[in-house]
Amino acid sequence: MFNSVLAVVIIVLVGVSAFSISIANYYNETVRTGLETKARTASDFFANYITNTYANYYDSAYRYIESFADVNLIELQFVSTEGRVQISSNSITSGTTVETPDLVSAVANGRISSWAGSSPTTGERIMAVSTPMLHTADGQIVGVMRYVTSMRLVDAEIFKNILSAVGLGIAAVALVIFTNMFFIRSVVYPMKEITTTARRIADGSYGIQITRKYRDEIGEMVDAINEMSIKISQSEKTQTEFISSVSHELRTPLTAIAGWGETLIYDEKLSGEERKGVAIILKEARRLTKMVEELLDFTRMQDGRFTLNMEEIDVSAELEDSIFTYREILKQEELELEYEPYDGDMPLINGDPARLRQVFLNILDNAAKYARSGKKIVVSIQAKDSWVSICIRDFGPGVPEDELENIKLKFYKGSSKERGSGIGLAVCDEIVRYHGGTLTLSNAKGGGLLAEIRLPVGTEILDGGESGTNV
Repeated sequence: MFNSVLAVVIIVLVGVSAFSISIANYYNETVRTGLETKARTASDFFANYITNTYANYYDSAYRYIESFADVNLIELQFVSTEGRVQISSNSITSGTTVETPDLVSAVANGRISSWAGSSPTTGERIMAVSTPMLHTADGQIVGVMRYVTSMRLVDAEIFKNILSAVGLGIAAVALVIFTNMFFIRSVVYPMKEITTTARRIADGSYGIQITRKYRDEIGEMVDAINEMSIKISQSEKTQTEFISSVSHELRTPLTAIAGWGETLIYDEKLSGEERKGVAIILKEARRLTKMVEELLDFTRMQDGRFTLNMEEIDVSAELEDSIFTYREILKQEELELEYEPYDGDMPLINGDPARLRQVFLNILDNAAKYARSGKKIVVSIQAKDSWVSICIRDFGPGVPEDELENIKLKFYKGSSKERGSGIGLAVCDEIVRYHGGTLTLSNAKGGGLLAEIRLPVGTEILDGGESGTNV
């Protein structure tokens, strides 16, 4: 709207300016031409008297001024070659001296000359036309006939015309603004509504529909977006059902493999190589079981069956239990885990201890994958205002800046070559969000990835649930 109105305003300004200049030139030229015509006619009449004596010339000049019909509109002057007004239809100017360009040019060149400007005596805008009076015998200039008229009425007429042009210009701009407002209401507002819904679909609200209010091209676009939303919803549902089905199918055999692996690992009859092989089987079975659990959690979140058993907990105790559980695994990976506990009284939070331990273990596992080059993981916990902040930092290569905003998206792995389903961080982010908190991932100063979990102190949880209930 701004661009279109600005363009029209510029066009109107140029048009009004051009019209103003044209109308001013037209009126000024009309007045000048009229005065020059009068001056030529009068000079031709006086040419016959100038052949006689100067006395006859001035006597004729007096008589001509006395019979001058336009005395109320035009001042007629007879001026000497020195610029002194000798005879005038306005007695006030008689005897004054004139030095305007029209008189100077007429005396110097012997031709009719005109000039427009401010009167030296009154300051009023005037137009003057001077005609040299030549003696036919010797061709000498005996005087100058000068017509002077006020431009007040002409300027008023010019102003009226310019004012009319400005009014038309304002009307044109107002019409453009009105049509633009109509255009905004008929196009931009519907596009804004469509854009908002499209963003909701992009954020995961698959299947939502836009109400079809239009029968034009916008209506066709609404139909296309609605169809796309339905197809994405169907595809997402099919994908979720497939993941859930496969996860359930894998869960039973993996449980059996892990159970028999744990039984065999303690069999004293196993040799070193055989024991090592069983240990590998057990490790991979546990890894696959963890992946299956993540996939099942993901499908529960997708279809709304994900639950939290909320209670008041000491989150620092849950964090320390997770660190104790994972520390032995890190030792096997030759990684050092450094824990910085809170030195004050830790406030209680409302949360699901099992799900929070799942978040801590998942992030620790993720840090272990990428901290091998740094050989160190640092975990700290702090209570600030109404929040508890838990930071887990590794000293690995970090994450490319262009991938940071996407690493919490489901199935996103970026440029990483580490094994995994790509949904672990997505599940963690959802669990923390259900607790009313935030999970922030950023590159730490000096290298490595910093994961900060912020959980609210108190009993409020997402969607207004009550303490001790499922979400």
